Amino acid sequence: MTVEHDSSLDGAEATLSDEIGSPPAPPGSARTNGLSTIKRWVRWCSVRWRLIVATVLVVAAVGSAGSLFFILHRPDQQIGDAAAHRAIQAASDGAVAVLSYAPDSLDRDFAKAKSYLTGDFLAYYTKFTEQIAAIAQQKRVTETAKVVRAAVSELHPGSAVVLVFINQTATSKEKAEPQATASSVRVTLTKVKGSWLISKLDPLS
Repeated sequence: MTVEHDSSLDGAEATLSDEIGSPPAPPGSARTNGLSTIKRWVRWCSVRWRLIVATVLVVAAVGSAGSLFFILHRPDQQIGDAAAHRAIQAASDGAVAVLSYAPDSLDRDFAKAKSYLTGDFLAYYTKFTEQIAAIAQQKRVTETAKVVRAAVSELHPGSAVVLVFINQTATSKEKAEPQATASSVRVTLTKVKGSWLISKLDPLS
């Protein structure tokens, strides 16, 4: 009695043997061939399993490295020296704009100052300028501010506090001689669409 072999099965077995580097199974009974096929399958799965595990470990390692980059490195970039410099620059420019105006350019000066502000402080400043505009125009009041020194007090990815030390000079129709004063302000910044804007400005002296 002869046993007929399926040619497609023989082809698959030969392919598996080639892939795992083992020689073709020796001729024998159907039972022996069946056991050999099972062994080859076990060996094939064992080899493939190691490859799968290795691949998963590599992917996991890369994913962990990426996560650590975004968790540790990116926040550091957002509160590093460059971020501190941008916060100081925004606080200094904004404070000067808020504290400087001239009677012949009030609208332009106030509009410039508003571009540095956000939130409740923007609303407060808008109301304030509406109230003093007529007086500043009538009395020819000129205020000029210049930053002497500034330093970061707090710095976070989305907020910052900067101490700004300012020299101010004021003139008016009644006092043509410049009146100089030194002051300091605590500027609270909020990041809005990637830009630092002043959300609070508190005089300290």
